[in-house]
Amino acid sequence: MNKSEFLLSLTDKLDPLPQHEIEKTRGFYAEMIDDRIEDGMSETEAVAAIGDIDTIIQDTLLEQPLPALMKAKIQPKSSLKIWEIVLIVLGFPVWFPLLAAFFVVILSVYLSVWAVIISLYATVAAFVLGGLAGIFSIFFAPSFVYGLFVLGLSLACLGIGVLSFFGVTKLSHWLILLTRKFLRFVKSLFIKKEVL
Repeated sequence: MNKSEFLLSLTDKLDPLPQHEIEKTRGFYAEMIDDRIEDGMSETEAVAAIGDIDTIIQDTLLEQPLPALMKAKIQPKSSLKIWEIVLIVLGFPVWFPLLAAFFVVILSVYLSVWAVIISLYATVAAFVLGGLAGIFSIFFAPSFVYGLFVLGLSLACLGIGVLSFFGVTKLSHWLILLTRKFLRFVKSLFIKKEVL
């Protein structure tokens, strides 16, 4: 595949996107091919080195915001006929609640993940602050044994808090990655037909 064929195929497969996005992506890959040609590759080698065009299309579409993908998906290829407009208006009580429910589910999953992350860090902070407060409270202990007991509990809380911070940080990264994968899955629902 040469540069012109690659760019033509890219433009065709990105057709659902707005024109300025197509031009931006097309310009990016045209420049990338030109750079590789300047480095001594042939045109065919430069195109091949970029990678599989379907993967490029999929990655490009997945980088788009979800509303842009939805707009591209539902945007009619030609003007609507009268019966189609009537059908859309009559079906509004059905399709609008379904669409709203879809967005609410996505938003609730996203917010739930962040609520879990925030609550985990709040738990870590509670352990650390509880441990520090316990250490300072030994100065007010009524007896040496009681103060020693409080000191032991405080150090245990502090240790649990510090150790769990690393675990919570790792878990948070995992949850953020999971959220990104979920969002990419939702986006892929709108781009599968265009890519395949």
